[in-house]
Amino acid sequence: MRLKLTIAYDGRPYTGWQSQPGGKTVQDHLHLALGEIAKQAVAIHGSGRTDTGVHALGQVAHFEAPLPTTMSPSNWLRALNSKLPASIRIMACEAVPSQFHARFSATGKIYHYDICTAPVLPPHQAGLAWHLPQQLDVALLAVALSRVCGAHDFHAFAAYRGDETAAMDYQRTLRAADLETLAEGLRITYVGDGFLYKMVRLLTGAVVKVALGRLAPAALSALLDQGPGLPHGKSPHCAPADGLYLQQVLYPDGGSDGHAE
Repeated sequence: MRLKLTIAYDGRPYTGWQSQPGGKTVQDHLHLALGEIAKQAVAIHGSGRTDTGVHALGQVAHFEAPLPTTMSPSNWLRALNSKLPASIRIMACEAVPSQFHARFSATGKIYHYDICTAPVLPPHQAGLAWHLPQQLDVALLAVALSRVCGAHDFHAFAAYRGDETAAMDYQRTLRAADLETLAEGLRITYVGDGFLYKMVRLLTGAVVKVALGRLAPAALSALLDQGPGLPHGKSPHCAPADGLYLQQVLYPDGGSDGHAE
């Protein structure tokens, strides 16, 4: 039985999603919990990476329940949550067809980024929002967000992991970049068919520079769709991990099958 997990976590205690030496990632904790329950090693596959300090409300992963098993999806949910730290929670567990894959079946993702504009950062938002008490021009911020929407080469908004090749494709489609006013600040919601490494943080850093009057909207537009050599350079600022949340991973038909749209 293949099981799909929807996972929420506070990213502050962890060095990201993906397993790595040291065992301090979200995936590492899930491996340990699954192993304790199944009494054997169980591989778990995520929809993609989140970085150190980045949060999730709807990360998705899947695994094969070892046979024989009498545990239902609801049993797995309860058992996993009993083994995981309080800052990681399985929000849903469901059986899916064998062709479903958390990463390869996804058709897009939704991220949101929270900015606190209050003069003093409330303690309950420490590590959960980017504190920007400076005066942001909200109208300019909306203009900047409208300029980055659509299908573009986002090479200027991608950090390097060290495994890039000359053939790497930096083309992505940003379906929406919406701005919302919160009680203590702002929220930017990005909907895209896929995101490059640190793309959301680099986009957020650039549009905030525009809203602060430190980057012209035309200069922001010039960062998109650049040719070889990036003549206009890279995005000028990477927003901190604090305010970034993986909100939802998108699948056809709500994610219950593995076929592409």
